[in-house]
Amino acid sequence: MASKITDELEIKGTGTSVFEFWRWAYSDLLSNTNRGILAEFLVGDALGLTNEPRIEWDKADFEYHGNFIEVKSAAYIQAWKQKQLSKIIFNIPKAKSWDYLTGEMSADSKRNSDCYVFCVYTDQNKADYDILDIHRWEFYVLSTAFLNEHFPEQKSISLSTLQKSCRAINYNDLKAEIDYLLGIDG
Repeated sequence: MASKITDELEIKGTGTSVFEFWRWAYSDLLSNTNRGILAEFLVGDALGLTNEPRIEWDKADFEYHGNFIEVKSAAYIQAWKQKQLSKIIFNIPKAKSWDYLTGEMSADSKRNSDCYVFCVYTDQNKADYDILDIHRWEFYVLSTAFLNEHFPEQKSISLSTLQKSCRAINYNDLKAEIDYLLGIDG
């Protein structure tokens, strides 16, 4: 696994740095890709799992005390021009998984985590949004066993269904909720 690099690291032969690349490539945190990575970072930060670089393709977003965690993100407002707010829907399909360490694809399709963290960026006014304000996010934590029992073949789940199945929690309670759900004594 690669180690974290510093923002001062020069892109050799260019006179510019990795920081300038990051600023150019990832400044639009409202875009779907960047918002999803930010949501993963927030969950990882809450769990103390951001010391190592993010792995792009693996069977789950995090391994935490031997449990696998999948992070999903959605928002009402998007980076592009919208005629209406987006509906909050998360993908939860069964899938084959790629193992980063072994380089092998699983033979069977299943939900490959032990729990899901659904992250909702709640701002609905694009003129006054602040995606870096943690108070504007809600988090919903569900076990994969619950999803498999109640929604065994569903490929997606709506926010309204999530709200019937679990409560919204804030960032400061995220670790405790995940620990409780996974039976981790902390």
